[in-house]
Amino acid sequence: MRLSPVRNQVMDIIAKCSTTKARAGKLALPHQVVDTPVFMPVGTQGTLKGLTPQQLKTIDVQIMLGNTYHLGNQPGEEVLIKAGGLHNFMGWDRALLTDSGGFQMVSLIKLSELSEEGVKFEHPKNGTQMMLSPEKSMEIQNAIGADIMMQLDDVVSSTETDQKRFKEAMYRSVRWLDRCLSSHKRPDAQFLFPIIQGGLDEELRRDCLREMTARQVPGFAVGGLSGGECKDDFWRMVTVSTDGLPTDKPRYLMGVGYAVDLIVCVALGCDMFDCVFPTRTARFGSALIPTGQHQLKASEYSKDFTPIQEYCPCTTCKTYTKAYIHMLFKMNHPSACHMVTVHNVTFQAQLMHGIRDSIINDTCPEFIISSFKKLYSDPSQYPKWAVDALNSVNVKLR
Repeated sequence: MRLSPVRNQVMDIIAKCSTTKARAGKLALPHQVVDTPVFMPVGTQGTLKGLTPQQLKTIDVQIMLGNTYHLGNQPGEEVLIKAGGLHNFMGWDRALLTDSGGFQMVSLIKLSELSEEGVKFEHPKNGTQMMLSPEKSMEIQNAIGADIMMQLDDVVSSTETDQKRFKEAMYRSVRWLDRCLSSHKRPDAQFLFPIIQGGLDEELRRDCLREMTARQVPGFAVGGLSGGECKDDFWRMVTVSTDGLPTDKPRYLMGVGYAVDLIVCVALGCDMFDCVFPTRTARFGSALIPTGQHQLKASEYSKDFTPIQEYCPCTTCKTYTKAYIHMLFKMNHPSACHMVTVHNVTFQAQLMHGIRDSIINDTCPEFIISSFKKLYSDPSQYPKWAVDALNSVNVKLR
């Protein structure tokens, strides 16, 4: 599907919850109209581990992620340009979003060196060096051709204790945003999102919001969270961020993928999410279900001849039993990971469909309460942070 979205106005809000800050929308991207709220599976190097692009389309995934740092290393810009971009290279005709490579400042911190110019990385396998500057990040992302691309930001672990480092990183991220905007070669075909930073400091977040919302951009990401910080700090920073963002543009909360977090953060006003959780946990034998997870490697499933989840539309649940998948895991057979990945990606998609439908039907609070009752057998088990977060948007869990 080819569209011609207008720069800086790519999202149409089609419904708003009358109780919470949740909204449902349509995000018009060059390769796909994406229904929001949406969870985006992570295909770091142009592929989800265990699934083909065609299988993602069967699940009705509308948008997936790639990573600038890793794709810049392999296959590299030259190959991507010759291939006509990542869409052509991987055989994916729906939407793509690329991270800028900034997160590797945290995940590869021992192999990186930060300066105002950018981040110098040492390749973890062959020792070669890459200077990832804002300009280089844009160059690689332009070669990738993603529908949405992220600015290069100065990323600090949310558990960092040096408050001066958060302030330095926030203002540097603003400066780097301007360099990204100046060097972006395809603004009408690829939409560049700033990333709101500021750590766990409300005033720093607000300063960043004031700076970045003054720029003409089509959407925003909220970064620097979901990295191990206290959940009470997490939801408060999400709230500060969504309160300060424009109401007519998409809001992408980076690195969030647990069901509880998705449900709460949609209610707090977020539209887009990504995380490796559903695919990574599948490789460890954990299948996601409305009541939590099945750990299929456990012996209790060796004679369980029911599907992972009743009424799940995925090909795994329609075809195979937990006992069969358990046996494959015991054999260390790669098909086991594949089957659970199919299910987990479907589960995430179905969860987001349910949330979206509840917003459109204005039954979002009822959906939230019902979901929590499934996830927790006893209301006393509800996480306090989630109770407080939802209370802030008028949803009373208990």
